[in-house]
Amino acid sequence: MNPNKINIQNRKAKFEYEFLDNYTAGIKLAGTEIKAIREGKASIAESFCEFNNSELFVINMHIEEYSHATYFNHNPKSERKLLLNKKELKKLEKEVKNSGLTIIPTRLFINDRGLAKLNIVLARGKKMYDKRETIKDRDNKRALDRIKKDYK
Repeated sequence: MNPNKINIQNRKAKFEYEFLDNYTAGIKLAGTEIKAIREGKASIAESFCEFNNSELFVINMHIEEYSHATYFNHNPKSERKLLLNKKELKKLEKEVKNSGLTIIPTRLFINDRGLAKLNIVLARGKKMYDKRETIKDRDNKRALDRIKKDYK
């Protein structure tokens, strides 16, 4: 698999949260972790970000153990440090503490230099009626597309 084609997404996040601000962060990884990501064996579906001593960590991100590693393999569910500028970290920490927002990873990819990057979003959780509205809009769009297809 081409390393530039890795694109692991958290599709459930768009339904569960309202996105406010986007950031791209680097990830501090071990050697076997980056090799497993390049094989496409990672999941960010249940993950979230949390501050610990003014450093940002991604929690619950699952990276499978690398198949060709020996006993030096990594822990699949360990916390991984995110790399951002100090200014961005201070802004995010202030937003999370003051307004009760959360930081959700939305996309894990490998950039053109071969480094693993994580798109993170400052988000607010949706209420139940917002989720129902999202479902209704999606169904209406699907019905309109079906009607347009019939008239072509």
